[in-house]
Amino acid sequence: MASPVRVVLGHGLAPGRATTACERALDVFHDVEAECSRFTPASDLSQVNSAADRWHRVGRYCYLAIEEAWQAYRWTRGRFDPRVLSDLITLGYDQWPPRSVEGEPLGGIGPAALRPARPRWRPRWRPRFVADTRHVHVDGTPVDLGGIGKGIAVRWASGSLGRSDHLVEAGGDCFCSGAAPDGGPWRVGVEDPTGGDEPLAVLALSDRACTTSSVRRRRWLSDGQPVHHLIDPSTGRPGGTGLLSVTVIGTDPAVAEVWSKVLFLFGAAAVDEAAERQALAACWVTDDGVLHVNSRANGYVRWRR
Repeated sequence: MASPVRVVLGHGLAPGRATTACERALDVFHDVEAECSRFTPASDLSQVNSAADRWHRVGRYCYLAIEEAWQAYRWTRGRFDPRVLSDLITLGYDQWPPRSVEGEPLGGIGPAALRPARPRWRPRWRPRFVADTRHVHVDGTPVDLGGIGKGIAVRWASGSLGRSDHLVEAGGDCFCSGAAPDGGPWRVGVEDPTGGDEPLAVLALSDRACTTSSVRRRRWLSDGQPVHHLIDPSTGRPGGTGLLSVTVIGTDPAVAEVWSKVLFLFGAAAVDEAAERQALAACWVTDDGVLHVNSRANGYVRWRR
């Protein structure tokens, strides 16, 4: 998943049981990656994308992930659309890391520097599913499960740990169950997308998911132009004008992951209104490096820089 994965357990499990529980949760990530990574030619998703106009029998994780992506497409009315794989490949993101200047200082290659993009017409996505045999047809266009796959993996890994106190985190997406080892809520930092080592804020979370869509890492130059991996499906180009990151707090990591991306694509001018319209607890960082926290998220903030 091109991300570090971390599992932290609270009190209550004997060392042997704790080790077994952590291994079980990490196995979920390995299994999801094996089925859902577009960077692995042998994965189920890669096989689906190699012949997107045909039916495919896939593994359980891949089937559920594609089905969940379709549900997210429907309830966001197409603002989340996994059919951006060809756009990412065109921009150079056909491998990890991208053919890029990964690590280039953010100045000059943030969203504010993106070239303007024109809206494009896209047909409605109509994938088909046969649950009994786990057959899927993605309607002729390759898909990228990307962030939603990571959010789902966090959900499933957390589920494998039952009702124990734990934190499961993968590349900025996490679920905090119960209490931290000190008996209080879990503390989660809001990363500084300009590259600073210190967080911009610290959130206190219990039985909550927290996900972030950011341009801090997955950004590069394509034909000399600054780009990043958060593609606006309405244009096929990177979106999020005026934003560097969006963080969403919710009850489910996959749903929060979808909304962090969708809110990001609204851009700085409309992110606050969009979050309020969807009753989302959200924080965002504008391209001047300033953190903004809406009223629904403010109660989770324990510290701000």
